[in-house]
Amino acid sequence: MSRIQQAFERLHGEGRKALIPFITAGDPDAALTLPLLHTLVEAGADVIELGVPFSDPMADGPTIQRASERALAKGMTLRKVLQLVVNFRQTDGKTPIVLMGYANPIEAMGLEKFAAAAAQAGVDGVLVVDYPPEEAAAFGAAMKAHGMDPIFLLAPTSSVERIEQVAEIASGYVYYVSLAGVTGSGALNVEAVAGRLPLIREKTGLPVGVGFGIRDAATAARIAGIADAVVVGSRIIEEIEKSTVETACANVKALVADIRRGVDEVKP
Repeated sequence: MSRIQQAFERLHGEGRKALIPFITAGDPDAALTLPLLHTLVEAGADVIELGVPFSDPMADGPTIQRASERALAKGMTLRKVLQLVVNFRQTDGKTPIVLMGYANPIEAMGLEKFAAAAAQAGVDGVLVVDYPPEEAAAFGAAMKAHGMDPIFLLAPTSSVERIEQVAEIASGYVYYVSLAGVTGSGALNVEAVAGRLPLIREKTGLPVGVGFGIRDAATAARIAGIADAVVVGSRIIEEIEKSTVETACANVKALVADIRRGVDEVKP
């Protein structure tokens, strides 16, 4: 059983929902990423999504695009992201880490070489935005062969056929994008999300995390009332962006701890 599965089972037994924060590796520089990862755990993260910066993202809005640009300008690469995970694992062997990014860096390294390196580093799951499930059999098989969970996005526009394809290949959890757009855009429509989740749950027994548009404890609590996990990314990146190197960890900790309180307001 993967660390991701263990985390969701533990939370289910406790009657709690998961909090999954996202940061971009290397933003604003590599030296701050490891302290930020530990800060997220201290603030109540159950799983962490670690973004692999990429120059031409298709799902990330301006906030995360800027984070990727800052990280790339400082020389962050996929291999360096994996080394950050190695360093994190030296003191944290429990918190699941999910790499989130795009196919190009993985294809450049080679899928099998990447899978082996990611597993050895201590990665628990991988979400590749531009690996559609109907073309991801090799990716899913490589992840599972190395004990990692292949994680996929679903959206309000996903067809029943697409949901079934994801259900067949995914493990760990499913990430439901709450709106048709990029990260950080649009207003969160909780009622629309609530209306869509039953269909997804009908097709898969995996936990369903919801992200895009969650910015504070109040919206996190509303999503936690209908989903298994709350995913927060752009709002955290904004906090990093407006902080100094000296204040970033404290500011992120305060923000994520407040969102954690919102998630924990939901009772079974």
